[in-house]
Amino acid sequence: MVKPSPKQLSPEKYARLRAEAKAPYKGLRQFLYLGLGLSATIGAGIFFLQFLAGRDSIAILPNLGLQVGVAALMFWLFRREAR
Repeated sequence: MVKPSPKQLSPEKYARLRAEAKAPYKGLRQFLYLGLGLSATIGAGIFFLQFLAGRDSIAILPNLGLQVGVAALMFWLFRREAR
């Protein structure tokens, strides 16, 4: 297989390929971070509403903390990936 030299590629395509080589699957990772972060945010909202309703506060607080932690982690990873 013949490797195309940068001279044979358009500058835009070459720049896009270089960016993909530096950070493979960046778009997929951002999509996963966003999806998992939104899921954790929805879960945290549900646990928070259950806490406000007074349903078994002892069992809800660790789950609420976990959901908030996962949402914060996904937000941080998404922001880090966007740089």
